[in-house]
Amino acid sequence: MATANTFTPEKLFRVFALLETITWTLLIAGMILKYAVGVGDWPVSIAGFIHGLIFIAYALQAGVVAVNQRWHLGLAALAVASAVVPYATIPTERWLARRGDLDGGWRTDATSDPRDARPLDRAFRWAIQRPIPLAGGLFVALAVIMATLLMVGPPGGKA
Repeated sequence: MATANTFTPEKLFRVFALLETITWTLLIAGMILKYAVGVGDWPVSIAGFIHGLIFIAYALQAGVVAVNQRWHLGLAALAVASAVVPYATIPTERWLARRGDLDGGWRTDATSDPRDARPLDRAFRWAIQRPIPLAGGLFVALAVIMATLLMVGPPGGKA
């Protein structure tokens, strides 16, 4: 049985849903400062960078939670897509929690479930049993994705 201090898939999802909401607020505030107050591009540049990092991190953690919880592809896509709409990650997290889609702990041990013999499940268990290297790998993925997006340029092109 999980203790109160265990960092469950539900807690991880909740933290990133909240962080995504906070960064939407920063981005919207930056846009207000840029367009309504006229302070220049810097608020959107800073808030946009932070929001972009958290958006990618949210998507990565949603993927990890989706594999752990054995969500179907549509539910995983919905969870990730909720970050595109300002403030939608919080209601999405609450909806998933009410449905029981965030229940349980990390699947670190094989069970009698035949799905546990699949290569993806075996690889996932191996990774989830090693949280520091897993976090490092996710951090590297975050850095590579963010660097690639920065090279491509901002959404809508440069102003």
